[in-house]
Amino acid sequence: MKAYVFPGQGSQFVGMGKDLYEQNEEAKALFEKANDILGFRITDLMFNGTEEDLRQTKVTQPAVFLCSVIPALVNPDVKPDMTAGHSLGEFSALVVAGALSFEDGVKLVSQRAQAMQKACEINPSTMAAIIGLPDEKVEELCAQVTEGVVVPANYNCPGQIVISGENEAIQAACAKMTEAGAKRALPLKVGGAFHSPLMEPARAELAQAIEKTEIHAPKCPVYQNVDAMPHTDPAEIKQNLVAQLTAPVRWTKSVQNMVADGADTFIECGPGAVLQGMIKRISKEVNAQSLA
Repeated sequence: MKAYVFPGQGSQFVGMGKDLYEQNEEAKALFEKANDILGFRITDLMFNGTEEDLRQTKVTQPAVFLCSVIPALVNPDVKPDMTAGHSLGEFSALVVAGALSFEDGVKLVSQRAQAMQKACEINPSTMAAIIGLPDEKVEELCAQVTEGVVVPANYNCPGQIVISGENEAIQAACAKMTEAGAKRALPLKVGGAFHSPLMEPARAELAQAIEKTEIHAPKCPVYQNVDAMPHTDPAEIKQNLVAQLTAPVRWTKSVQNMVADGADTFIECGPGAVLQGMIKRISKEVNAQSLA
């Protein structure tokens, strides 16, 4: 069975999507439709902008979304048995599974990016990658930090968790992780504490937008970040999509559940190959590749 998976923020690069835009008329039409919806030419920034341009959350998230869904939508061979996306990638997974229209996906991703940007400005905060400690140890050490909010945010694969929180709390947590034997405790270049309680203002704002958006029953199960379980009920999908902003991304468990449910081939749609690396560390038996 084939599982199609979609990356989140961080996999962007200048020039992404340009070949597809120039070589495929159907893809070009979708990119242009996105330019109209967003109210600015995101394609100019993606194809010819600077890394700094692409690093703005309001640009990054729609750009990664477009470069994930458009190649899948214009490829007639893409017939997923199941889909999943990492953080932002969950919106891509819902579009390709038919639960969300392309247009509504662009709008929601844009609103999500802007709401997250605002939340970042309210609470100075960041994230850090912790390499080489068991999940339980990372959870335990986060709970011991007294300098502020810090929580596990992304359970990426065994031995790799990203934590999220207030700046001082992240520094304190990184020190504790290193003392406890982490191979690395690496602060990330992000502007906020995604997937933590500090994203509550963004969650509240996005909840209103999601509530007004029509979500259909998908043509295949979508494994959602919040509980790592397969979902096909539109009301549940909406609820999980809202909760996702302040809850951790349970990627390890999502992949394990997809494998248990029969997935033997994982196809990553989007820029980069970050998810393939994670998937290979989660399950040695499966085949992980990029969308051709």
